[in-house]
Amino acid sequence: MEGATKYIGIKLNYRIFGIQLKQRARTMNIARGLVAVGLALSFALPAANAETAAQRRHRHAVEAQRASDHHHHTGAKIVVGSAAGGAVVGGLMGGGKGALIGGALGAGGGAIANKAREHHDVKEREQGYPR
Repeated sequence: MEGATKYIGIKLNYRIFGIQLKQRARTMNIARGLVAVGLALSFALPAANAETAAQRRHRHAVEAQRASDHHHHTGAKIVVGSAAGGAVVGGLMGGGKGALIGGALGAGGGAIANKAREHHDVKEREQGYPR
């Protein structure tokens, strides 16, 4: 079978153990792989940096809400108010130690409530409700 021609996408001459065929096929596979990687990168990179309208609206809503909260110290007011309320209730129920525990629990609850409020307000801003 020496010198015979075999058709594999293109015509290649191969020797008895396929030595010539392997070398050409390896070179073609490397070239195909490089072209595939180049095309994948050229199409993937611009799409990865693109921001959709919904993402942009969400980012703007988060920025506006954060600016408003920082301007009015809203988060601090909620957490401190909850901590003070917890400390008062804890103090009435268990003295000094109860006040400390109640204040800590109140601050934790206030932080959770503040996060929920922020999330709700961002969603309202995204939908464009008037403030």
